[in-house]
Amino acid sequence: MTNLDLLREALPYIQKFKGRTFVVKFSGKVTEDRENLASLAEELALLHQVGIKLCVIHGGGKQLSELAEKLGVAQTVIEGRRVTDDDTLELAKMIFAGKINTDILAALRRRGIHAVGLSGVDGNIINAEKPPPKEILDRQTGERRTVDFGNVGDVLEINTHLLRLLLENDYLPVISSLGADSEGRVFNINADTIASEIAAQLQAEKLILMSDVNGIYTVPGDESTKLSRLSPAEAEQMIADGRATGGMIPKLQSLVAVIKRGVRSAHVIGGSERNALLSEVFTDEGTGTMISDVL
Repeated sequence: MTNLDLLREALPYIQKFKGRTFVVKFSGKVTEDRENLASLAEELALLHQVGIKLCVIHGGGKQLSELAEKLGVAQTVIEGRRVTDDDTLELAKMIFAGKINTDILAALRRRGIHAVGLSGVDGNIINAEKPPPKEILDRQTGERRTVDFGNVGDVLEINTHLLRLLLENDYLPVISSLGADSEGRVFNINADTIASEIAAQLQAEKLILMSDVNGIYTVPGDESTKLSRLSPAEAEQMIADGRATGGMIPKLQSLVAVIKRGVRSAHVIGGSERNALLSEVFTDEGTGTMISDVL
């Protein structure tokens, strides 16, 4: 297909999505490579230039782990969730609201985008609370134990006033995965959860999770089993009949929930694949997995 044919294919999507809001979530792995981040910034700039309102959410677990190792701060991860003690929270503030957020802003600035760096603490965007200790099943021993995850928060409420103000005035908010309670206690919060909650509150057209995997598979790691499109009912059936396993289960559950709350479509795409974002948005075929009521 020639470049002009690609433009023709993209045109109806550009017309359809102009003025709509996309919430895009980056994992830490997506942002660690400078060339990859520069390429993503270019794709975001193109979406922004054709009139799509963008809100970016990012985590940074990989970079947090690397800094903790350098500084000798011991880390505990249970069932994929980090126990965030006071020392780890200090590092999270430095990495999430500092280094990663600034690197994303700089990459966007090079593409002429007026981006604004925020955390969930700014403008009271994320009102959070500390959940009670959680009972965890140790898969190795079969025993259950109660775990306090420390300074890890649950989202109570999203205040979108500042985000809407920025989006309406052609700014691109970039939000790190921190929130706070009414007393000003800061929490480390799952970035997928924040992205889903913000997408639902903004009634976004799309929630796009840019991950280290390029979609949802029926057999983990087997490229041939990647699913291009799923309805919420099909996703729920995958969980019910056991085809969804491990970390795929909560991801599917959260994506189905966000569709039921009014987001038009949710996508899982590879964050390190060049043009994956543009292809997912502007072509019929896409690159990852789309969950939507309208297939």
